[in-house]
Amino acid sequence: MAAKAYGFIGLGNMGAPMCGHLCAAGLSIICYDAAGTSERAPEGAEIATDLAAVVAVADTIFLSLPDGPVVSEVADEIVATAERRATTVVDLSTTGPDVAVAVGASLAEAGIVFVDAPVSGGRSGAVAATLALMCAGPDEAVAALETAFEAIAGNVFQVGKRPGQAQAMKLLNNFLSATAMAATTEAILFGAAHGLEMNTMLAVLNVSSGRNTATGDKFPNRVATGTFDAGFATALMSKDVALYREQVGRAGTPDSVADVVSRLWRETETTLPGSDFTEIYRYLADR
Repeated sequence: MAAKAYGFIGLGNMGAPMCGHLCAAGLSIICYDAAGTSERAPEGAEIATDLAAVVAVADTIFLSLPDGPVVSEVADEIVATAERRATTVVDLSTTGPDVAVAVGASLAEAGIVFVDAPVSGGRSGAVAATLALMCAGPDEAVAALETAFEAIAGNVFQVGKRPGQAQAMKLLNNFLSATAMAATTEAILFGAAHGLEMNTMLAVLNVSSGRNTATGDKFPNRVATGTFDAGFATALMSKDVALYREQVGRAGTPDSVADVVSRLWRETETTLPGSDFTEIYRYLADR
């Protein structure tokens, strides 16, 4: 193992390609996934048999996990590991500000620096290393992660220095993405009811004021093709919008749109469990 080693926990939909890019950048990586490591580990990564094995040899540990409860559980295990080399934990997951604040405090008590660093761009962005990465943490810690961040993301933004600030940025981003997808679906269905063709509508929208992430990417590449394969689950979008709605309530900021969008995504997930989030088009078309 090299003098400076990195650990990677979570080799799921987006974790595996991100871990692979870190390996390709020449970083020394040891990885682990509770759901199975050997079959998911990218070429060039060392395989750990458990979390403790990663914590014992890695200076910096990246987390790419499904949700806040899992991140909290893993952070607690890191803190509890007796033979611990890790001094920095970077969370690439989407957990919400509250979890990030709590995890950051727990790690700080154990002398571990925490960098809150969720990513946006879906699996396709993870595979292409074009993700947007928004991070919040101490300047020195963020600077030390420059090589790693540039290996997995096309755009890196330090949005703050406190845990939770990057999560807030990620939630508002996903809320806008979710709103664009839902609103574009309703608009396209309205146009179809008047005999307009989807590709014609998209061509007009994408050079007009209605252009958004759904008209520019999701509809032409995932909906119009009938593939519905953006690589981001409806369940995750529903979770993220619900987290946003919850945080809006706590912040006391306007919530009229958030309330409607959150309910719509919850209904979509209930009706189409296991679906890709672009399949909200199918849900609303059928409804």
